[in-house]
Amino acid sequence: MGTFDADLFEKGMEKRRETLGSEYVEKSFAGADDLTRSFQEAMTAWCWGFGWGDPAIEPKTRSMMNLAMLGALGKMHEWEIHCRGALNNGVTRDEIRAICHVVAIYCGVPQAHECFRVAREVLDEATP
Repeated sequence: MGTFDADLFEKGMEKRRETLGSEYVEKSFAGADDLTRSFQEAMTAWCWGFGWGDPAIEPKTRSMMNLAMLGALGKMHEWEIHCRGALNNGVTRDEIRAICHVVAIYCGVPQAHECFRVAREVLDEATP
């Protein structure tokens, strides 16, 4: 990990664990190899340390922004991961519904349908 500032990486690990959970983060790093390890490190430092580490936007708001952007881009695997993280950051079921509505308005009904499909799986899994 010589490419990034160690403090930014550690801050990123903290933010990533808070949002996605330690188990998910540890699994991601355990599954990294010579091909993907540097990407995991860079993403952790840049996305999570620099991006999520900026205190100007609280984690709940950042989660809501991420869901809207990932939904707009159609990146459903990442949308699912961040939907779980959004719940960890205090985003409610009603707020997730409203985010899906915004995706429908600006990105189309088929894309919102996909967001709702994934949200239902995540929310059903999260409900005891």
